[in-house]
Amino acid sequence: MCAAPRTVNVPIEQLCIGLYVHLDIPWLDHSFALSSFKIKTEQELRALKQLGVPTIRVNPVKSDCRPLPPPAPSAEPKADPEKLELTEEEQEKIREKKARIDRLIRERNAIAECEKQLLKTATALKNINRNLFSRPQESVQQAEQLVEQMVDSLLIDKDIAIHLMNDKIAGEDTYYHSLNTAVLTMMLAKELSFSREDLKLLGMGCLFHDIGKMEIPDRVVNKTFQLTKAEMHLMQQHCYYGLKIADKLSLPKQVRDIIAQHHEYIDGSGYPEGLKGDAISPLARIVAITNAYDNLCNRPNYQESMSPHEAMAYMFSQLRKQFDVPALNLFIRSMGIYPPGTIVKLSDGTLGMVIAVNSQKPLRPSVLIYDPSVPKNEAIILDLMHDPLLEITQSMKPGQLSPEIHDYLSPRKRMTYFFDSERQVEKN
Repeated sequence: MCAAPRTVNVPIEQLCIGLYVHLDIPWLDHSFALSSFKIKTEQELRALKQLGVPTIRVNPVKSDCRPLPPPAPSAEPKADPEKLELTEEEQEKIREKKARIDRLIRERNAIAECEKQLLKTATALKNINRNLFSRPQESVQQAEQLVEQMVDSLLIDKDIAIHLMNDKIAGEDTYYHSLNTAVLTMMLAKELSFSREDLKLLGMGCLFHDIGKMEIPDRVVNKTFQLTKAEMHLMQQHCYYGLKIADKLSLPKQVRDIIAQHHEYIDGSGYPEGLKGDAISPLARIVAITNAYDNLCNRPNYQESMSPHEAMAYMFSQLRKQFDVPALNLFIRSMGIYPPGTIVKLSDGTLGMVIAVNSQKPLRPSVLIYDPSVPKNEAIILDLMHDPLLEITQSMKPGQLSPEIHDYLSPRKRMTYFFDSERQVEKN
């Protein structure tokens, strides 16, 4: 378990380079990137002494040295400390902090906008499925309009940010699995330079890929422990059932192929037909990757789900032969080896959770930082693209966190994603 380390209060005049400090003042009221860090420069030492506090908490375990000895008592009365002029470097630190605050505001606005769009999209999808058999033509048209809007958002700009959504926003399993698969598939297809028309076909295929499960009893679909052989066989029929429904709806052939083949694998180990290689539709081969990833992260029993990092590593090391390898490699590069939802440790020892990744710069994601001096609802979000000295050193399982850190970061039981363009983020 990662318990919060013990700290001691050290008088400000005994601070020195090498001490690991914790600032008990609001993050907005100091110029440092984090409220907990190791003192590395004279400039940092000087800035700490200008905070106007008599003592600062120090973590002896994380420090490289001990505090300085107390200064010898002086017979002369202490003079009021002279207000020092800020150096150019200190002024630059303040400018950097202001830029971080601006980015934090933009990131929060982007998340709020994504959550709003996700709710709107999920509600629309729910209505489409509810009316699919009573008003089939109208429902298909609404699905096409929904996908058109998603494609428009996706193609606004080159850079796409994939955001982790709040559990409470996600809604019902069926709808957010379809949306997750659509979001991730369309993002991957864009990276593969697919045409706009193919993006629309992929979006439609993803929204309807599990439509056949409507013909299977809920007690089987939602079962949270191992299926019997008979139940497994029945579940695998959802591809056939879905194809029959798609035929009745007169969906395009490429969409029908996705519905029928999204569980088929390159090596022939998939179902329902055990197709191999080029016998599988090119679009279905893409959906097979994102569908497998989302199923690994979001199993019916969430305690059996893998973390996003574990799922990505497992697909690459154990399942690679099942997928179109160039597409799988690009999916991993686009999402990063630490996809949104992964608990991580940074190079300075800070813990956090990846909440967004830019598909063009996946190794420098945005990380929600654990800092007990900052209220949970105001948690710091660091964009590692703008903090080159920090990097992710490892991923962690939520169970490794102490209760207070777990409560602060709130690891998701379900991974739900939505996207926006970097241009949209900058406008907010």
